[in-house]
Amino acid sequence: MKKTELKSANSCKVLLVEDHPMFREHLGQLIDRDLGMSICGEADNIRDAMRLILETKPDIAIVDITLHGSSGLELLKDIKAQGLDINVLVLSMHDEELYAERALRAGAKGYITKNEASTEVIEAIRCVMKGDVYASRQMTAKLLERMTQKRSNSELAGMETLADRELEVFQMLGRGKSTREIAQTLNLGESTVETYRARIKEKLQLRSAAELYLRAGQWVRDHGA
Repeated sequence: MKKTELKSANSCKVLLVEDHPMFREHLGQLIDRDLGMSICGEADNIRDAMRLILETKPDIAIVDITLHGSSGLELLKDIKAQGLDINVLVLSMHDEELYAERALRAGAKGYITKNEASTEVIEAIRCVMKGDVYASRQMTAKLLERMTQKRSNSELAGMETLADRELEVFQMLGRGKSTREIAQTLNLGESTVETYRARIKEKLQLRSAAELYLRAGQWVRDHGA
């Protein structure tokens, strides 16, 4: 698809929600060069992102999962809850098999990983800008497989039982964060974080705090979470 095939490409406004400044700069240059769209704002946390959405009214937001202070999934839920008219593409380093479906359920129009080629990222942006849903061929096949047969009791299947906030706490435990640090980062009470820990242990069938930290640390190392 040529640039001219995009509806008023030069008038399309893009909001970048990403916590790595260098990647934001590279992505902005890519969008300007290959799509001719304008970057209307940049944010690295949910609060600033929501403020910019309300102020600039972007046509599309490109959102990472990992943001300062919280998860991009929470931003998606906030956008959906407020009924804001904006197409969202999630662009993240996180495991597509675990996060893509969560992102789509939360309101995203597409999910693509950062290890994809620039041409594929551009294609994903074009697809979402049209209001279509973007998913990689691999992810589409996995979603169809899930609809037609039961999945095996694998590590990934166990992780899929975790709610979004539980997964976020699990990852922070894997990075060595204490209950107090997690509570401060997510603006939660320490007792609430302890409740999440207990639920995670139960769902993953872990017997102790030591097993929980070991499993979480291994997950973060294996999946770059």
